[in-house]
Amino acid sequence: MTLDQIRIFLCVAEHSHVTHAARELNLTQSAVSAAIAALERQHDVRLFDRVGRGIVLTDEGAGFLDTARALMAQADTARLVLEDLAGTPQGHLRIFASQTVAAYWLPSRLMTLNRDFPRVRISLTIGNTSGAAQAVGEGSADIGFVEGDLPPSDLRRLVVAQDELVLVMARDHPMARKPQYTAGDYRALNWLMREPGSGTRTVSEAHLSDMGLTPDDLNVVLEFPSNEAIIAGLQTGQCAAMLSRRALGAARAQGLAIRRVTWAQRPLRPFAVLTHPDRHRTRALEALMEIVRPR
Repeated sequence: MTLDQIRIFLCVAEHSHVTHAARELNLTQSAVSAAIAALERQHDVRLFDRVGRGIVLTDEGAGFLDTARALMAQADTARLVLEDLAGTPQGHLRIFASQTVAAYWLPSRLMTLNRDFPRVRISLTIGNTSGAAQAVGEGSADIGFVEGDLPPSDLRRLVVAQDELVLVMARDHPMARKPQYTAGDYRALNWLMREPGSGTRTVSEAHLSDMGLTPDDLNVVLEFPSNEAIIAGLQTGQCAAMLSRRALGAARAQGLAIRRVTWAQRPLRPFAVLTHPDRHRTRALEALMEIVRPR
């Protein structure tokens, strides 16, 4: 068994398709198929069933999946340790960031890292807060950037910035000029919301709870997986949303009204860094931590 075989197995399992996995791995389809066949033959086990033009994990393959991921995480850790012996930050830094952080706060910091340490290769994956925590926890990311709070876990969490959610709607919306909003106003509005698992959704739900409400009490027209999709939807003039103030730099020019929430419990949230307490912290990771650490 080789690490290349394990890497190929994991990629095929993720895509459920040999051709798609081969494209991501920059290998030929025949090379990927041969690696899987060799792994199965060497250990007398069937890892995939061929179904139509795709393939799916067998029970044996699914049972091997977590072990294979753990093995690759350990191999990546060993590689990082060896790269780190050179003394200067270098190597590959894998970052997973939630959308608002990735779009409006993190880019300038990554540019600073690239300027100061050009030998560090950066990979950035963008998803939501729960996805970032999962990636750091399972070792597919070296560091995560998230919005809001997380369920209790063993991950280290350092707050590096603060954000605020604001109420956004079309400038000509009938409620756009109200000085304050009540729970009854919230019930009367049509809402666009971020998806469950996003930091924006988590803080929005905490804010609603302070108002004695839940999302089920609101007329939620649609859920969207990005701030940009919600901003585009708001331009129809029919709905309202809670979004990060940082995400709304150009919103006024797009005909939207931005209203700060006026209750005592304003919907504030932290931007935080997640790292794993048991994994090696490379010089590249420490360099990024120094850039983002609050002064």
